[in-house]
Amino acid sequence: MPHRSRLAILLMDLPPELHDAGRRFWSAATGHPVEPDPIEEHWSSLGSFADGFHLEVQRTGHGTPARWHVDVETDDVGAEVARLVALGATPIEDMGGYWQMKDPAGQVFCVVGVQTGEQFERYATTWP
Repeated sequence: MPHRSRLAILLMDLPPELHDAGRRFWSAATGHPVEPDPIEEHWSSLGSFADGFHLEVQRTGHGTPARWHVDVETDDVGAEVARLVALGATPIEDMGGYWQMKDPAGQVFCVVGVQTGEQFERYATTWP
């Protein structure tokens, strides 16, 4: 059965000691204000960019490296994980509703459910 997906979110994973400085820098660099998530204190957003691509900030735990990672959003997480595994990705962990994975170069990314609504409908690719 066909499913859809798209590269939707670029996340900055920042440990607590770098979180505020990184968030301030990228807010100033992009001209987008930081919008804290009203429910999850570890998340904030710098909003939507070209084609509805979102830039988000995630405060990670102590000792984790500062890094960028992308989220692939999909209307069928299991089908998208299987498709990406067939292309060479490695599943790392089922996070309960989404998967953390690595691409063939070792870069971390996540496969998540639809996060962006209208942008997903407009820009998602349909896979057989």
